Amino acid sequence: MIPVTKPYLPNREKLNQYLDGIYERNWLTNNGPLVQELTSKLEEYLGVENLLLVSNGTLALQIAYRALGINEPVNGKAAEAVTTPFTFIATASSLKWDGIQPVFADIDPETWCLAPENIEAKITPQTRAIVPVHVFGNACDVESIGAIAQKHNLKVIYDASHAFGVNYKGESLLKHGDAATLSFHATKLFHTGEGGAIIFKRKEDLERAKKMINFGITGQESIEELGINAKMNEMQAAMGLCVLDEMEDNLTARAAVWHCYEQALNQALQLQAKPEALDYNHAYFPVVFESEEQALRVVEKLKESGALARRYFHPSLETVNSLGAGEFQEFSSSIAQRILCLPVYSRLTVDQVEMICRTIVDALVE
Repeated sequence: MIPVTKPYLPNREKLNQYLDGIYERNWLTNNGPLVQELTSKLEEYLGVENLLLVSNGTLALQIAYRALGINEPVNGKAAEAVTTPFTFIATASSLKWDGIQPVFADIDPETWCLAPENIEAKITPQTRAIVPVHVFGNACDVESIGAIAQKHNLKVIYDASHAFGVNYKGESLLKHGDAATLSFHATKLFHTGEGGAIIFKRKEDLERAKKMINFGITGQESIEELGINAKMNEMQAAMGLCVLDEMEDNLTARAAVWHCYEQALNQALQLQAKPEALDYNHAYFPVVFESEEQALRVVEKLKESGALARRYFHPSLETVNSLGAGEFQEFSSSIAQRILCLPVYSRLTVDQVEMICRTIVDALVE
């Protein structure tokens, strides 16, 4: 069976060399030398500063919220953050978990990112932040969102989990906002098995977050912050260093898969609209069908042919009761019902992609 994605596993001998070093040093966590090395190499590779490695992408969001102070109540009531309903559950559940009420605004029907024109109507005296998502690595309208945030004195935290290595107008997309978070989960383009990172605009926010990820401890007898354990360990960093060394081969292979899909399906299905100034990472290949019935029929036909597709993201999050009752979001709901992500990973073959495309096209005419 062809999965939707498959973790990229780097050269085993190189990984073993890193593991040998860990055994020799007997230094497994607490800002070890491999974590320090990976931090430096990622800042260079991504073209960013103030990068902090953490143990997973959800904690990256939560640490960013707290480092920027948006979790603090307003007038004795829970703070609010305007965010998108078309995203993985962690974007919104991490807000709710930290006592911040997610307030959903609808997406752009073409880019599938949070639509700036829908944000201002959702801003109340309780609003502390905007939390947009670079959906599937596509750039939000960062200029408009930045202007809204400045007008209303709000923080912007981008969930950039899918945007590793994406450049916009010649610079890293991760430079936008007060913070941008990454997930390094095993299924991501770049991964550390589990892990994540935060890129802060300001060094002082980075320094506060460094304390937070280690229980707030700053010395053997000093605790300056309310903290938690969110540190990346040396085993995770070793995997990340190996994967980073092979990123160009990984990117080239995925781009070939992505363009094969595009050539075969561009005229038959709705694809995600992207700005011309975007240098994309080919992390995902989502397609939107005319109806939910058609999408579900394709899922079954693909399964019969030995391939899996995922309804990603489904459901639209304003319908999730545990997040709080939200107003119906027309475009998010519509896209969530009709979207599928097709298999994309570096070892997928052209023959497999062509089989998947034939199966989809045949299903469309039934």
